[in-house]
Amino acid sequence: MIGDSVLIVFISCLTASIAEGLTYLMVYRTSKYKKLKSEVDKQSKKLEKRKETIGESLTSKNQKRRLNYEEEKLKSHNRDLSAVRMKSMFAIGFCFTALLSVLNSAFEGRIVARLPFSPISFLQGISHRGLIGTDYTECSFIFLYILCTMSIRQNLQKFLGFNLSRSALKQTGGNMFQPPMTTQNNQR
Repeated sequence: MIGDSVLIVFISCLTASIAEGLTYLMVYRTSKYKKLKSEVDKQSKKLEKRKETIGESLTSKNQKRRLNYEEEKLKSHNRDLSAVRMKSMFAIGFCFTALLSVLNSAFEGRIVARLPFSPISFLQGISHRGLIGTDYTECSFIFLYILCTMSIRQNLQKFLGFNLSRSALKQTGGNMFQPPMTTQNNQR
């Protein structure tokens, strides 16, 4: 069981590295991506600076309009950046779906880890997938692989500097668990 767990973590590291390498070749090194990323960073810093100078009190309609214009411009640049990354995500997703099915059949019915907790009900189906019995602390390949790949790939992107700056993520609401930014016009 420990050998299988270590092997799955190794496979996750390998696939995350390959995915980032392919993404670098297909996206990150292109001039279009570099230009869009610098535009997003520049626009988000400009917007953050403008919000700090204006503060909470937007006095004139002109200031409100200008701030909304800059927010829309930032959203547009961020959309373009996502579109550039999308083509590589489809290619990588297709390749790794095939790899996942091969690995899933190799680890079919094997307990690869034992969880220190019983997962909540809607995660039990994936954490116990393909395993016989009702001990939901037993972990299948797919659950461990997905958790490892998600965490390793995010940290690898951060380490290599491929993700957006913190100010850009803050302005665009780029965090999945963060509510989108609201403007004063939307609050009224």
